[in-house]
Amino acid sequence: MTVAQRRGRRIMMTPGELDAFLTAQRTCRVATVSADGTPHVSTLWFAWDGASLWLYSVVRSRRWADLRRDPRVAIVIDTGEEYDELRGAELSGRVEFVGEVPRTGELCAELDLPETLFARKHFRLEEMPHDGRHAWLRLTPEKVVSWDFRKLASP
Repeated sequence: MTVAQRRGRRIMMTPGELDAFLTAQRTCRVATVSADGTPHVSTLWFAWDGASLWLYSVVRSRRWADLRRDPRVAIVIDTGEEYDELRGAELSGRVEFVGEVPRTGELCAELDLPETLFARKHFRLEEMPHDGRHAWLRLTPEKVVSWDFRKLASP
């Protein structure tokens, strides 16, 4: 269940705008919480399938260890330089681990779509290359907050 945005309704993206934005963008910032409570933020490429954000993460990373212990995450995707160009979204919830760890390419129907989307978007390939170091995380957001400051110029 996605929680409705309560503040900033004037600048929030419509569902169609948000879908187009998440489909087009390449990079996100992933915030996790370490065992000692320290926040950790890292940058990753992602793919959006219209309902979930898919992250292909190194399994020997602080991010992976944090999420194995506590799957709660906040992810920000944004763009723009000038104030009236700023657009973005924060997606939060709990990640799920999908497929084998690390991913070596075993058949997994659940990964067919995200791997195709990711390979085309980031590698310009039709098949996902597997290096035995990464694995998949899926975030189906529980909460989404978006903004598009270009709407401030509109009457």
